[in-house]
Amino acid sequence: MQITGRQKLAEREVAGRDLVPPVAGGLECIIVVDDRYAATFRLRDAPRAEGQSFIHHLGTKHQFKRTMIISGDRESEVRYLAEQVGITEVYAEQSPEQKLAIVRRETAQIKSLYVGDGINDAPAMMAATVGIAIGRNSDVTAEAASVVVMDNSLTKVDEFIHISRRMRLIALQSAVGGMALSLVGMVLAAAGYLDPVAGAISQEVIDVLAVLNALRAAFPPKVMSDIS
Repeated sequence: MQITGRQKLAEREVAGRDLVPPVAGGLECIIVVDDRYAATFRLRDAPRAEGQSFIHHLGTKHQFKRTMIISGDRESEVRYLAEQVGITEVYAEQSPEQKLAIVRRETAQIKSLYVGDGINDAPAMMAATVGIAIGRNSDVTAEAASVVVMDNSLTKVDEFIHISRRMRLIALQSAVGGMALSLVGMVLAAAGYLDPVAGAISQEVIDVLAVLNALRAAFPPKVMSDIS
C-alpha cells in the first residue's frame, strides 16, 4: 500500500486512476494498493468546539468592534474555518512579516487583541496591544505574549478577559474613589469643618477603604466565562 498525492499519481501507471474524484478542499491523500487506485481520503482542520460561540460573544459581551483571521495557511482552508466560526475578514498565506504589518496597522488605529499558538505569531503578538499565547508550544511565543493561557482552550481566553476587566475596574475604583474622598476631605478642612486630628484620621480611613476595595481583586469574579 502507498499513500501519494494527485500529482505523483498522474506520473505513474496506476489502474483505476480515472476513478479519482475531482479536486476539492482540504488535505488529500490518495491510497494505492498493488498499483491500483483504492481510495481518496480528505482531511480538514476543524474549528474548536467553542469557536463559533466565542467569536459571536466578543461583540455582544465584550464590545469588540472587529474580528479577523490572520494565518499562514492556504486561503481555501482559512476561509473554510472562517465560515465555520462566523468571521468574514480573512488574511491567508501571510508570512510573519506580513502578520506584523497588519497588526501594527490595526493597532495604530484602535486597541487590539491578538491570539495565537505558533512561533510565527510571536512578532504580531508583540505588536498588538495585548498578545495572548494559547498553550506553551514554544518559549519564543510565551516570551512574546503578554498573557500565556496554559490550557488549549478559548474558554480560558474568555476567563482572562473577564478577570482583567474586573481588575481594571477595581483599580479605578480604588484610585479614583480614594482621590475623590481625599478631595472632599480637603475641601471640608479648608472650610473649617475638620480640625487637623480629624483630617488625619479621615485620610487614614480613606486609605484603608481603598486598600480593602483593592483586595477584592484576590477573589475570582462571579462570572468567569459567558460563552453560551
